[in-house]
Amino acid sequence: MTCQHLDQQQDVTPSAEGCEDCLKTGGWWLHLRICLICGHVGCCDSSPSKHASKHFHDTGHPLVQSFQPGEDWVWCYIDKEIVG
Repeated sequence: MTCQHLDQQQDVTPSAEGCEDCLKTGGWWLHLRICLICGHVGCCDSSPSKHASKHFHDTGHPLVQSFQPGEDWVWCYIDKEIVG
């Protein structure tokens, strides 16, 4: 299957150096994801608050990229697969 959402990808600026929402609430995270539509940095689903997934459910922005050093894969929440 070819992801039909890659055309939504933008050049983005990270919203924070860590999980934007955890930084506001004093939470913690394991790994970070950056929204490729708006630049929101959120924590992964292995983190307690799962802010990257919450961002998708709140906004409908389907594409995130790993925000971990040395990783560059892209995940589509709608297709539920790595697409880049």
